[in-house]
Parts: sequence; structure tokens; C-alpha cells
Amino acid sequence: MAKKLKVGILFGGRSGEHEISLLSATSILRSIDRKRYDVVPIGISKQGKWLLGEQGQALLEGKSGAAQLADGKKSAASKGKESALMAGAEVAQGAGPLSGGLDLVFPVLHGTFGEDGTIQGLLEMADVAYVGSGVLGSAAGMDKDVMKRLFDASKLPQTPFVSMTRAEWKADPKACRKKIEKELAYPIFVKPANLGSSVGISKVHDRSKLAAAMDLAAGYDRKLVIEQGVGGPGVKPRELEVAVLGNDNPEASVVGEIVPGAEFYDYDAKYFSNTSVPIIPAKLSKAEVKQIQKMAIEAFKACGCSGLARVDFLMEPKGKKRIYLNEINTMPGFTNISMYPKLWEASGLPYAKLIDKLIDLALERWKERQHTSFSK
Repeated sequence: MAKKLKVGILFGGRSGEHEISLLSATSILRSIDRKRYDVVPIGISKQGKWLLGEQGQALLEGKSGAAQLADGKKSAASKGKESALMAGAEVAQGAGPLSGGLDLVFPVLHGTFGEDGTIQGLLEMADVAYVGSGVLGSAAGMDKDVMKRLFDASKLPQTPFVSMTRAEWKADPKACRKKIEKELAYPIFVKPANLGSSVGISKVHDRSKLAAAMDLAAGYDRKLVIEQGVGGPGVKPRELEVAVLGNDNPEASVVGEIVPGAEFYDYDAKYFSNTSVPIIPAKLSKAEVKQIQKMAIEAFKACGCSGLARVDFLMEPKGKKRIYLNEINTMPGFTNISMYPKLWEASGLPYAKLIDKLIDLALERWKERQHTSFSK
């Protein structure tokens, strides 16, 4: 009988998407094939503490004081196994209960310090296989400004946008507003450059709401991205999504559509509301589906992604029905209502098999990396 792979499921983290990570990890832990894998849940508190055993489970279940529990007294049996670990040192050394005993890590971390290349760099240093994109792909997919510049270089259609720093906005809001209004037309979307799950994003219909939206986004990142809306005033574009899976030869799922119950597909609509309606597959022509799938794979390659990503599009509901690339998400949600697993399920790959495939792709990428020389 083949030896089980020891897989660490890494969740939580310091980002504003901490709670979503807990939901995603819970779904994966419920569905992963325990006959094939020895699973090690590893939590990271909002304070950056690494938690195993009872502390990790407490964090996963949303129990208050999980991080504080790690600093408290422990029984002799729990010492070492359930200790709080400061992020970094032990993993980077490639030894101990984390990297030393694991065959692979599934970093179910969304947002900053998990989806932006930081945890990927740590795992690369420890020479541990992990699910998802590498340092460059993760960082590029996280930074909406860099991402859009890569899309431009690949000549992928997207809406006009403006980028600026928090410092520029605070120093001269009037000049920033003039620049935005010179290059873009309302409605516009104001976003933190480095965040996901629609945290800190606002749809702005006119000048009166711009300052509040900029201040909100500036609270989450030093760099802001402002995008022109699709379709003009009073028009809601169609929101389309594609799941991409693979390494050097990625494949695209069927196309799905989200009909948001809110103004747009915001944080609450994605994870907590029942008013948004997913349509899988989306009602599109064969030519439109082919175009969107092709664009999704091109976007995946443009950012240097691997493993998985969800690629989002906006489509004009009337007229020419032009399709615009919106963004790429390199560690999309894995909750029971998340679009990424739903799209693959509709494409013939059920949830548990999707986890298997992601683990296989992670190992494939790690093995390929072993052929690279890092010194003379």
C-alpha cells in the first residue's frame, strides 16, 4: 500500500480575509480524502502566531482566545506539538513539526501575507511543495496595478484605470481627483491594489462619494487602483467567472455568471448573502465562451501563475456586448458556495477530485523545480 502524503492545510492569517480563509479551510478539511492523505491543520492567528493542535482547531472553529491560549499554560502532552510558532524561522530552516514532516502544504490563505507571494517565498526557502502559484505569480496576481500592466502587455482588453499611492492622495486630494476625472468617467470603482474578496472596494457614482471611497481603500493598502465602470451610468455589467487549472498547460472551466443582489459582487454577497444568484454555465454563445476561456488562460500565463486561479470578466449587457478582463485571483475561495469549485464541478471535476488534482499539480511543479540549479 502506498505511503500517505502528509499534507499541511494552512489557514487564517493576518489579512482582512482571515475569516474567509477559515471557511475555505473547513470545507477542504471536510472533503479531503483521508485514505490518501495524513492531514495536518496549521492555523495562523491575526497576530501572526502559528498554531497547531488544539490552538489551530480553536482558531478554525472561530473560538475567541485561540491565540492567547497558545501563550498560556499547557499540559506536558501538548508541549511542543501544540506550541505557538512564530511565523518564519522554523519553516525557513526546513526542520521541525512543520516543514520537516510535511510532503506538501496547501496554503488556504487569502489576501495579504498569504496570497501575495510572502508565504510562497517562505515555502520556497524551505524547499516544500505547495499548492498554487509561486512567488511571482502570487505577487502579480495580488497587485491589481501590476496585474493590469501585465494584461496590457499581453494586449488583453480591460477597462481604463488609474493608479496612485495613499501618500499622493493624502498630500493633494484635489489633484488626485482631477487626474481621476480627467482619465475616467463615472461610475468608477475604487480599490486597494493588494487585497481580495472585494474588501475595501467601493462603486462611486459621482464626485460626492469619491473621497470616502478613496479613504476606505487607503486604509487597506498604500497603493490604490481606480477603474472605469463598464456600460456607463445606470448600467450593471454582466459579471462572469472562469476557473483555471494547471501548470504549463492550463485548462479553463465552463463560464459562470454571478447576478449580485447588491450594487456589485461585494464581500457580503460573495460569502454571506443568499441574494446573489450563480448561473452555471452562463448563458452565452459558443463564440463568447471560447473567447472568455481563451482570455482566462492568457491572463493566467501573463501573470506567471500555476496550479489554480479564478479569472473574472465584465461584459456589456447590451449593444456591442464587449468583454473586458477584470482581474485574476490566485487563491480563490473554497467555501461551499465559492465559484471556483462550483465551476469545476460543472465541468466534470467534483470537489474532492479537485483537491487531488491541485495536490498533484503542486508536486509536479516541485519536482520540475528540482531540475533548476541555483549555484555553479
